[in-house]
Amino acid sequence: MVRQRHEAQHHRSGLPGLEAMSLASGRTFPRHGHDQLGIGVIVAGGHRSWSGRGLVEALAGDVITVNPGEIHDGAPVRAEPRTWRMLYVEPHLLDGLLCETVSGPVEITRPAVSDPILAAAVSRLLAVLTAPTPDPLAVEETMVRTLTHLVARHGSRPMPRPEPPPFVTRALRRIEEAPDQPMTLAELAGLSGVSRFQLLRGFSRAVGTTPHAYLVQHRVRLARRLLAAGRSPAEAAAESGFADQSHLTRAFVRQFGVTPARTRAALA
Repeated sequence: MVRQRHEAQHHRSGLPGLEAMSLASGRTFPRHGHDQLGIGVIVAGGHRSWSGRGLVEALAGDVITVNPGEIHDGAPVRAEPRTWRMLYVEPHLLDGLLCETVSGPVEITRPAVSDPILAAAVSRLLAVLTAPTPDPLAVEETMVRTLTHLVARHGSRPMPRPEPPPFVTRALRRIEEAPDQPMTLAELAGLSGVSRFQLLRGFSRAVGTTPHAYLVQHRVRLARRLLAAGRSPAEAAAESGFADQSHLTRAFVRQFGVTPARTRAALA
């Protein structure tokens, strides 16, 4: 059996709230979300992804984006490994910039764009971020230019979206408020007096993933925040609801492409 190529590096940025990753992989990433705004550049190959904004393909030179909390997946085009570099921006950094330039919330409208100016700006930001000793002022200046261009060219007011059925909303709230706690499909369905099958079908249609997959996503995101706060992988696993560190590691790598230990080294 041929081993699938997968290489990932999590870089220290020198600016809290801003992260960078370099990846070369033939893996398919399951549907998941991030707490941050993601923006990246395809360096080689092709990347196919689904989100609530539709199914798209991005090729070398294209920019890919994902809004905070947006469910999406990722796969190589034609099963060939692709190489890409990503920036992840904490919402408070983006909000701080937006309050200086626009009023009200903004979201990025397209998950893949052909914009050579933006691609060059993202690449410059990645270069200063991944320098041997990142200069905080250079990082901040380049970040402001890059995000200002991104929002000006590809941002808009959040579009109204249909609200999930009330029984799905109650299940979502239960998962999001306590992802570290055990729960069952029967419990989630019982919150609204619907059958387990009704909840499973309605949840998948409204959210794009199953209740269990959504719970695992939120546990992984909680673990990531705990790692950034200095918890060890074993502590993060216990506090986010995983049975043990190995269960966390498998879920973490599937979602983010790197291990909890490497993420902690880059963030803590």
